[in-house]
Amino acid sequence: MKLVIFGANGPTGRLATAQALAEGHTVTAVTRHPEAFPFDDPALHVAKADALDPEAVERATAGHDAVISTLGVPYGSEAPTTFSVSIKNITEVMTAHGIRRLVCVTSTGVPMKPPPGETLLYRKVIVPLLLRMGRPLYEDARRMEEIVARTGLDWTVIRPSGLFDGPAVTAYTVGPPQMVGRFTSRRDLADALIREAVDNRNVRSVVEVITTDGTPSVYRVFLKEALRIGGGSGA
Repeated sequence: MKLVIFGANGPTGRLATAQALAEGHTVTAVTRHPEAFPFDDPALHVAKADALDPEAVERATAGHDAVISTLGVPYGSEAPTTFSVSIKNITEVMTAHGIRRLVCVTSTGVPMKPPPGETLLYRKVIVPLLLRMGRPLYEDARRMEEIVARTGLDWTVIRPSGLFDGPAVTAYTVGPPQMVGRFTSRRDLADALIREAVDNRNVRSVVEVITTDGTPSVYRVFLKEALRIGGGSGA
């Protein structure tokens, strides 16, 4: 399968690229900094492009079977419309070229409320703090989801929870929004992105990916990941 991955140079994007290549797919890794991309493979093409540039998106996307976006931006970013502007460019190019399959990452922060079943400390202290820090970006991620939903594409939106680096893919859970669970391993997220794109799972649906095995403490993830949002800020 011919896949194009936006945000390929971010932590999740690199994992998704490596997995897709290992499974025998042809991959175009889109990044603003191709010189920093760490992989070299006969089935890999590294394309220099900014997802905010419609012409660059078209050059990178045309001729592929499916698009994966792991684009994200950190808290406090001066560009809080990256989600919505980039996905508008991507979906318009996909529609023009007849590419139907899209899988993209937003965040469990999009509903702007904690899931049921969590502890009082988590619901009343940690979640409100994270939502306040990331409000402009979560709001733009919501706009992104709305843009995707209005297209006629075969889309899937994946919302990870608190991201951490795990050693291997686990028996993670994929399900409808507001699942109980605080964490998502980047390896699990990358695996879910590939599975959704290649196997056409959960078409025209918003799903969450939750890791339950080998998760770290909420406090360690909070301190390490407080400046992140979405699947990674891969440029």
